[in-house]
Amino acid sequence: MSSLKLFHTTTSGATEVAPRLAETEADLQGLVETHMETLLGVRFLANEYSTGPVHGGRIDSLGLDENGSPVVVEYKRGLDAGVINQGLFYLSWLVDHRAEFEHLVRGRLGATAAAQVLWSSPRLICIAGDFTRYDVHAVRQHRRSIDLVRYRLFGRDLLGLEAVASASKSPAVRRTRRRSNVPAMEEGQGAALDELAQALDETLLGLGDGVNRIQRKTYRAYQRLRNFACACPPQKTKLLVYLRVGPKEVDLVPGFTRDVTGLGHHGTGDLEVQLRTLQDLDRAQDLFRASYAAA
Repeated sequence: MSSLKLFHTTTSGATEVAPRLAETEADLQGLVETHMETLLGVRFLANEYSTGPVHGGRIDSLGLDENGSPVVVEYKRGLDAGVINQGLFYLSWLVDHRAEFEHLVRGRLGATAAAQVLWSSPRLICIAGDFTRYDVHAVRQHRRSIDLVRYRLFGRDLLGLEAVASASKSPAVRRTRRRSNVPAMEEGQGAALDELAQALDETLLGLGDGVNRIQRKTYRAYQRLRNFACACPPQKTKLLVYLRVGPKEVDLVPGFTRDVTGLGHHGTGDLEVQLRTLQDLDRAQDLFRASYAAA
């Protein structure tokens, strides 16, 4: 059980707000589905989705995450040892019925979203009152992308979510072969950026357990429960990384950090970080950690 405690503070003292579980599983499901994109970074598609008479099941929630990965969400009001196996049962069905899922996406989100569904990293998110240590161990041994999320309700209108464990299925990232006819100066500069990109990758993957790396055509996402960093392919002189950090919460430095709120860019995040050297990578460490914590 989570040791998280919440207090209501006033000038006269502090009063603990007692945590509680939802009255019913349906209450929990409805609350998450209503705010799914804010809570999980997942666009809601359907609930109680029938898997047909032969398979004989109903998926609690279906969604599409920030990177276009299909998401199955399963809920349990309290502790239930079967939630992971049940979710994997549905995730396997989903992978075997790609055309049906893409048809659903097309109807809800349009043809562009349907054409960009990323089948290399389908995800299972289990939200429950609690999990056992055996659940946590099982998830870390699995080859699927799975997140275990513990919830608690506080007072009348507060919801707490806590990532208990994550397992990632990160496909290998292919390194592009450099052309042999590039001028020597460009070649040296390109090699330095390649080294910087590799150091960035190692830094972001090393921020904590369960970081999932998702490769898309125009960016590489680093995901906890939600994306916390999106790195674009190297430009001529720099790498661009987008973070889930409020630009108004940091002191922006021209040539290093930029507010891109409302501006079109690849990936997710409103704070752009420009990396040209390994020293820039060191300067960005606190921003990386803050974004990781926010996700």
